[in-house]
Amino acid sequence: LLALTAFICIETIMECSPCEGLYFFEFVSCSALVVTGALLLLFSLNLHTRIPQINWILTDLVNTGLSTFFFFIASVVLAALNHKTGAEIAAVVFGFLAMAVYAVNIFLAVKKWRMSSRQQSSRQSSDYIRARTESREVVHRPEIQRLDA
Repeated sequence: LLALTAFICIETIMECSPCEGLYFFEFVSCSALVVTGALLLLFSLNLHTRIPQINWILTDLVNTGLSTFFFFIASVVLAALNHKTGAEIAAVVFGFLAMAVYAVNIFLAVKKWRMSSRQQSSRQSSDYIRARTESREVVHRPEIQRLDA
């Protein structure tokens, strides 16, 4: 919602003289909004379970990290190059707020990623132990014993 609000604020600006900062902020806010919205839609409709080849936790972590970084850069650039209009100031404020929320989400995503990697490594080691145990068990088959006699 903050990325959407920042994007709306930046779109209300009618004129600018050095427009590069404004265009960069517009690109960052729109990109973050689209990618995060697509991931949110995938997760909320549980569609990510249909494509298990992709590590969705890591995908969310990368998206969150990049969005945080680019919102920081875009907000600083827009803050430095703005003309002190209300829409530009509001866009900068919402840009920094969006960056802060994405930063909190980085913390949560890293925590979830570490937890899933621990579960995966423990699952792999238990599969290995089970396979080794099963390979050592002797199966008594009467047809083999008859041949030996």
